[in-house]
Amino acid sequence: MQSQSSENTGPIPPGWPRTNQPRTIAILGWARLALQAAEGTGYNLSASELAAGLVLMGHRVIYLSSGIQYAIIPGMRIRPRETWRGIECHELINSPNLSPSAANFQNPRREAESKKQSELVVSFLKDQGVELVHSHSLEGQGLDLIGAIKAAGMPVVVTLHNYWHVCPQVDLIYNEHELCFDYEGGRRCTGCLNESKPGVRKVKRIAMRIAERSLGPKQAELIKQKSRRLIRRAINGDDTPGIVQRQPQPDPELAAGHRIGERTDTAVEHAFVGSGTKASREPAPLPMDANEKFLENREVHLRVLNDYGRRRVAGIGALNSADLVTPPTDHNARLHASMGVDPARLRVVPYGQPHFDQINRRARRSPFYEHSPWRAETASRPLRFGFFGTVRPNKGLEVLLRAIEHLDTDIRKRCQFVIRAHGGDWAFRKRMAKYPEVNFLGGYDLLQLIAAGGEYDVGVLPHIWMDNSPLVMWEHLHAGKMILAARLGGAADTITPLDNPHGHPGNGLFFPGGQPEKLAERITQLVRGEYAIPSPSDVHKATTLTSYPEHVTTVDAIYTELLER
Repeated sequence: MQSQSSENTGPIPPGWPRTNQPRTIAILGWARLALQAAEGTGYNLSASELAAGLVLMGHRVIYLSSGIQYAIIPGMRIRPRETWRGIECHELINSPNLSPSAANFQNPRREAESKKQSELVVSFLKDQGVELVHSHSLEGQGLDLIGAIKAAGMPVVVTLHNYWHVCPQVDLIYNEHELCFDYEGGRRCTGCLNESKPGVRKVKRIAMRIAERSLGPKQAELIKQKSRRLIRRAINGDDTPGIVQRQPQPDPELAAGHRIGERTDTAVEHAFVGSGTKASREPAPLPMDANEKFLENREVHLRVLNDYGRRRVAGIGALNSADLVTPPTDHNARLHASMGVDPARLRVVPYGQPHFDQINRRARRSPFYEHSPWRAETASRPLRFGFFGTVRPNKGLEVLLRAIEHLDTDIRKRCQFVIRAHGGDWAFRKRMAKYPEVNFLGGYDLLQLIAAGGEYDVGVLPHIWMDNSPLVMWEHLHAGKMILAARLGGAADTITPLDNPHGHPGNGLFFPGGQPEKLAERITQLVRGEYAIPSPSDVHKATTLTSYPEHVTTVDAIYTELLER
């Protein structure tokens, strides 16, 4: 039986912690909160579930987004959007800063300081009776907003989901390809992303808004997508899955039927037309100690030579004006400290999510919880590797595909690769179609993710950036899966190698970021049985995991601490 509920929150789960002192909390972001991971991916999922958990505790939660909605009538204003799971959601219209960050890339000066916008936001927060502000993303706002809120007497907590405060590209990756060890005082930023000017973006968004009102959201989106396809087709030629052409020459084994002949490889020639199957750019190789080398560049990080350099200084200043900065991993904290953030303001607060707990409980209830999922010496099926994420370059799908191409035939035949990647994966599918060991399953949602634990044995994290604390890493670990991970970013704080010199229980293996041949070596070692694959129980014992109730109550305790100072 579930406990009593309010009109907006729905039933309150039995045993959920309740506050003795309800507060009015404001959460800042750029994405629509109700869309969760569908807009803003992991950052928005984290912010939305925290907000919902605080409402269940008895707090009043206000949410404000900025930088997405634009109207033909000029002037900044804030209007209510919706009430979702008890959270009062508002949006700032006609922001001088666009979101997400890439849309505002050519606007560093305004992003560093937007006085009128900050005054509007502070006035709104005061009118709402907000007692404390928690920023999960300032994209779509000016970096001076944190100082303005503090000056108005409201404590501020900033959660660092990425590196936006010090990098307008967000990921500290140059040209979406290589880790940016030296931004050259901001000079390198000028050639990093090829984005439209903010004014052009605003006009497009106003036009889209008018189309939505005139034709409806679905028809407007169809027109938008059709326009993009026509442009791509004009530039690149047709490459859509709906029109698949074949080479005139037939399958060389067409007459063989079921006879396998002398060939031992399982590769299949599909004879696709066109150049769409060619690989993307070769990944930039990184050393195994890339984390440490990045942190050594303190003087480089603080150099200022242009507006982008001044934007970084403004970002550090904004974080230093907050009461508390809460990165989810030690690495993220150390990186920002190396750039000038006061270490006394940094406190690591690991992620907790409802679906993490569901995945975890599913693993514990399995009759196979105490058993290794695969043993090389007795295997009667392939070793299954799982990639979950997107096709964006930072997630490293290209690294994984090149690693598969590096594998010896006998090793690859003993593997199966399950790839669930959001985005346009058709070119990747064509390229890897000759390997029946590679299975693309498209995007996924949280419901599928809970059940996906039965699809694979080993998770793969081939990211090429300082991935802060990727949700997919925690999803693998809550599912009791060991991980093959690039040793970049927060993964180095979370994964204990099976071959660690201290003899501690392990939950994964590392390889140098951007080096597919090294990932192929790790895959080969597992297939040959050089490392025993731990059971879900062993993975859980080797990992410090945070539950969703623990996460929400930890954040609530931080609010209480700051408000009682």
